[in-house]
Amino acid sequence: MLVFSKARLVLLSVPKTGSTAYETALAPQAAIAVSAPPELKHAPVFRYNRFFRPMIERFFDGPFDIVAVMREPRDWLGSWYRYRQRPELAGHANSTQGLSFDDFVSAYCTGEPPAYARVGSQAKFLEPQRNGAQVTHLFRYEDQPGLRSFLAARLGVAVDPA
Repeated sequence: MLVFSKARLVLLSVPKTGSTAYETALAPQAAIAVSAPPELKHAPVFRYNRFFRPMIERFFDGPFDIVAVMREPRDWLGSWYRYRQRPELAGHANSTQGLSFDDFVSAYCTGEPPAYARVGSQAKFLEPQRNGAQVTHLFRYEDQPGLRSFLAARLGVAVDPA
């Protein structure tokens, strides 16, 4: 997650949407860059609302716009599936080695998925909160030019994620 005080903007790091590349490119311009641990880096709207928003609004005087990226669900699951195919995960409960993508998706869709299919939900990650905290600018993963253009206009810098 990146917080840009002058632009009054928070960039959420939705897993499997390229957020690490934006973090690397834009962290020098951010007032706050949360890169670890993963539970904080990838803070969903509800965690941002509960823990980060009160601090940010207090110290930076008022509300911020929240920007996030959402990936097409099948593509997002494919990214998780491939990520969990890594050799270093061999033998771990969250490895998808030896598993078909169809079996991975079927397991994901069950009420209690096994460890290898426990990847969360983009919809839950981006869910608006009762107090009005919500994503104000949502970009499709496929619209990288639109996201870069938006960020460049808000931040006043060229945005070139690696």
